[in-house]
Amino acid sequence: MKTVEGGVCAAKGFWAAGVAAGVKYQDRKDMAVIYSEAPCVCAGTFTSNVVKAAPVLWDKEIVEKSPFAQAVIVNSGIANACTGKEGFACCQAEAEAAAKSLQIPENSVLIGSTGVIGMQMPIDRLQAGIAELAAKKEHSAEAAFAAAQAIMTTDTVDKQVAVSFEIYGRSVTMGGMCKGSGMIHPNMCTMLAFVTCDAAISKELLTKAVKESVADTFNMISVDGDTSTNDTFLFLANGMAGNPEITEEDEAYRTFKEALCFLNTAMAKKLAGDGEGATALVEVQVKGADTKEAARLLAKSVICSSLTKAAIFGHDANWGRILCALGYSGAAFEPEKVELFFESKSGRIQICKNGSAADYSEEEAGKILSDEEVTIVADMHMGTETATAWGCDLSCEYVKINADYRS
Repeated sequence: MKTVEGGVCAAKGFWAAGVAAGVKYQDRKDMAVIYSEAPCVCAGTFTSNVVKAAPVLWDKEIVEKSPFAQAVIVNSGIANACTGKEGFACCQAEAEAAAKSLQIPENSVLIGSTGVIGMQMPIDRLQAGIAELAAKKEHSAEAAFAAAQAIMTTDTVDKQVAVSFEIYGRSVTMGGMCKGSGMIHPNMCTMLAFVTCDAAISKELLTKAVKESVADTFNMISVDGDTSTNDTFLFLANGMAGNPEITEEDEAYRTFKEALCFLNTAMAKKLAGDGEGATALVEVQVKGADTKEAARLLAKSVICSSLTKAAIFGHDANWGRILCALGYSGAAFEPEKVELFFESKSGRIQICKNGSAADYSEEEAGKILSDEEVTIVADMHMGTETATAWGCDLSCEYVKINADYRS
């Protein structure tokens, strides 16, 4: 497996575009399209929030009931959430416009929206934007970049990854783009993520791979503890690589899933590291847990701790906050066995041993915590299970960004 360029256009047969349609923003691209030359097997996962945006409801219907998918239309600026019947009618209008412009079935069009909750969508601008997207779509890295830019809200950078690998002797490519910076919390985080692939794979196995991968990647990140109304992860596979269809959990399936986990981990870390106001990407590694579920609970609890995140921002080795977060996670463990470490490019230091303070240098710990990527390692000494979670520090800038987000 190797990393390649091209984002959602890296795989055979996938085209993209990004345009400025004026949905809400007046100074940047705010609509994107992903289009496949061939019909795609599709799988997806969506927000666990009871309040679900209209595009989430629309996409769930397409993923579960349509024979195939062939395009995704995405806008930023307005979330189309809490918009009642008008919001779902907007999705219908977008699908009709895309079907006409792209010459594909209406029930093969998926929709994504991100932005302010509660605002109604300007359907005329969306329809005009869709026509422009169809005319400008290309199979190129530049087009993928334009699409990735168009789905950003408070994101500071575009987020793309692509990889190539072999299945049954055929070269296969998988590429993705995502967005997310605030309102990010496990199950899922506030995000839109789209993955394209030219492999041939059954819908059953694609769905299985997607759900299992998301559990250990996107569901293991947190920025601020808020679970969005719009979280959407969609995977489209068009089979144009020409490999024999993956229908069994064999070596080809395991290779496919490994590539997906690599891709999703890379995108999840990009989301966590670009958290609103963030100055550091924080990784929490839990080792030696007695069960996988306990390991996940422990890692999530630490990454979601506002006090721990604030301590990282202040470069303060306040390990008591970490132990406290482990303690309220809901997982059973023996505090007297816990060991805690900080790691970064500046070094590694043990800060807690057998549930008590280790003999460490505050100055050295502060230096490690000053780097842009910091890892917290918690060894529970209870078993052999592990889990990793990602997040960021909590800075003063986060409050400033969210105090005037709608303006």
